[in-house]
Amino acid sequence: MSAPGSRSAVLDRIRAATAGGAAAAGSYAALPRTYNTQGELSAGQRVALLIERLREYDADVAECAPDALIATIAAQIGRSGLRVLVAPQGLPKEWMVAGCDWRVDHNLSHDQIEQAQGVVTAATCAVAESGTIVLHHTPAEGRRVLTLLPDWHLCVLRASQVVETLPEYFAHCEAPPALATFISGPSATADIEMTRIKGVHGPRFLNVIVVRD
Repeated sequence: MSAPGSRSAVLDRIRAATAGGAAAAGSYAALPRTYNTQGELSAGQRVALLIERLREYDADVAECAPDALIATIAAQIGRSGLRVLVAPQGLPKEWMVAGCDWRVDHNLSHDQIEQAQGVVTAATCAVAESGTIVLHHTPAEGRRVLTLLPDWHLCVLRASQVVETLPEYFAHCEAPPALATFISGPSATADIEMTRIKGVHGPRFLNVIVVRD
């Protein structure tokens, strides 16, 4: 058991160590920021780079026009062979195509989510340079757990949501999100004996539909 007063002693040391917090914040604000904050690619080039990166990460990417989105969603689900799918509460109803057992997330338990074969969501943004899709977990994107437990994730992304660089993504945010998830391809790791294993901390399969809006 800690001796009386030890907690106070620790807190006193923390206060002493952080006493210059305001000065440190001022020094941080004064740091030069000469890194690239604005991309140079055209809209079409940004999308092409994103798709290239996603495919390098072993994601399956389909493109379509806005009026072909529902048919493309149905085709992607049909190719997967999956039928039991979860959906965020705010997912457009027309995206929940016929022929599937849709489980809408009205506070589904973790066990119920894990029993589903896949999930369909929207997205907030994508960074072409790193091939990263960003979720802010809006009603159409759902809770983070929805995109972690199922083995297959179909994400619908609009071309107009694609930026070139990470600083542009942060500039794109009107306010810092309460929660954000960054997805760069299917979940995988090669930590053990340099053997690539998929699905360690998320879906093994990532399908992305890029809507040319």
